[in-house]
Parts: sequence; structure tokens; C-alpha cells
Amino acid sequence: MTKTFRGVYTVMITPMTQQGDVDLAALARFTDWQIREGIHGLIPLGSTGEFLSLSEEERDDVIRTVIATAAGRVPVLIGTGAEDTREAVRLSRKAQDMGADGVMVIPPFYSTPTDDEIVHHYAQIAAAIEIPVMVYNNPATANVDLKPALIARLAEIDGCDYIKESTLEVTRIRDIIRLCGDRLTPFGGILGFESFVMGAQGWVAVASNVAPHAMSRIFELVADEGKIDEARALYLQYLPLIEAVGGQYYVAGTKTLLRHMGFEVGIPRPPRLPLPADRDALMAEIVRDLDLHCDA
Repeated sequence: MTKTFRGVYTVMITPMTQQGDVDLAALARFTDWQIREGIHGLIPLGSTGEFLSLSEEERDDVIRTVIATAAGRVPVLIGTGAEDTREAVRLSRKAQDMGADGVMVIPPFYSTPTDDEIVHHYAQIAAAIEIPVMVYNNPATANVDLKPALIARLAEIDGCDYIKESTLEVTRIRDIIRLCGDRLTPFGGILGFESFVMGAQGWVAVASNVAPHAMSRIFELVADEGKIDEARALYLQYLPLIEAVGGQYYVAGTKTLLRHMGFEVGIPRPPRLPLPADRDALMAEIVRDLDLHCDA
């Protein structure tokens, strides 16, 4: 039986040791803290998790650790994007066999596939597994833009049940809902609060690595309680944090924030570098202003 995905899902960082190895003990503590803080779901091995900088053995270790630690308390989706459709199918099958509740799949990110090629890519993946596929639209990194008309085609594929919509055009959520109806459930990618107001049923968030309770609460206030003004106030309070983990510093910024909160998760792998001193100081200021802490 597949689970219904809804709410705020953290696209997780991958903790590293000081020597640059994947820190599975820290990952287990971080996973448990996320769940105790009220996160609705978890997605390891997205771009925030540096999936392209990990070996397959390391990725497998991450999957096992997160799924075992979550222990069914929240859904776990695994990032299984690849340039080769056959590889995306293989990784998705492996994630299913390892106990994933779903997969999140970015389009092939170098070949600039046509619309027909994108439809074929996702159809092959969905046909190969029995767990849901979350399509991931991120034109800035995938080199293609899955516009609402194309998403409507993908919604016709059995198993393509969700989409993470990562543009700054909130009208995309409106049009996806209008064109796809109940065949596909949209999640915001960059925009959280705005997407909820437009009817998105979730948010795949970077900022919830740092503030899982607050980010989840924004969704609950809008989607479950209808308290939009209260949600907006909380969103604006945390907007400096949300903006601080946007753009090119999303991995290093998130890890730096967690370090200032008291949880050492290492630094990114090259080519990403630690934050410059001025941005590090900004992260420390955000932690102080929001009184953030992590007891993982």
C-alpha cells in the first residue's frame, strides 16, 4: 500500500565527518530530530544532499540509514534522478527494494530532452516500480522546464502522482491544479507559503533542514486550519532563513546554519566550498535572531 504524500518534506543534507566521509551516525540523529520536530516527510539524495558527489555505496548507506531511522513514522522518498533513463529505472527499483515510499526524479539534466523524450523517460520509470513518482521541475538545474501543459501529459502516466514545482512562478501551481485535477498532486519547491495558498498540498523544502517545526507549521496553518494571516506572519518571520538557503549557497548555507545551531554536519564536498566569512556571519546572525537550536 502506498502512502499519501502531503505536507512539508525536507530535502535532506548529507552530514559529513571532518575528513569528508559520509557521517551515518550524524545522519541517523538528524533524521530522528527532523521527525521529532514534526516534519511530514523526508527526501534524501536530492541536490541538497549532494547526490552527484556521492558514490553509489554512499548513496545506498544514506538510503538505509534514513529508512531504518524513520521506521515508518513519516514517508521517505529517494532522489533517483539520472541522465540515462535505464539508470534512473535501476536506481528507482533499488530504492523501492530498499523500502522507499516513493522516488523523486529530476529530468535528465544535460541532454535537454524534448517533451516527448521527457514523457517517455517518466513513463519508463513509473512502469518499472510500484511506488509513486514525484516529478521534479527545476529549470535552473535540469536545463529543461516542465511547463503545466507538459505536466498534464505526465499526469496521464500511472504512477506519476506528484510534482515538485521549483520555479518562482506561483501561477504554475494554479495551472497544474487546473489542468491535472486530482490526477497529480503539486508540491511547492522554492515557494512554500505562496504555493499553499494556491492549493499545493506540500512543500519540498531546504529551509526545513534547519527549522522543520516552523516550516511544517506554516503548511498546517494554511492547509489544515485556514489561518492564512497567522501563517503569513510565521512565514515572514522565517523569510530571512528561507532566503539564506536559496541560490548557490543552499548546501553550504544549510550546513553552516546547523553548525551554528550546535549540530556539526561537516562541509560540502568540492566543488562546493565552505561559506565565505561574511556569509558565515550572516548565518550566525539568523540563528541568534530566530533563537534556533538543534538537539539532534
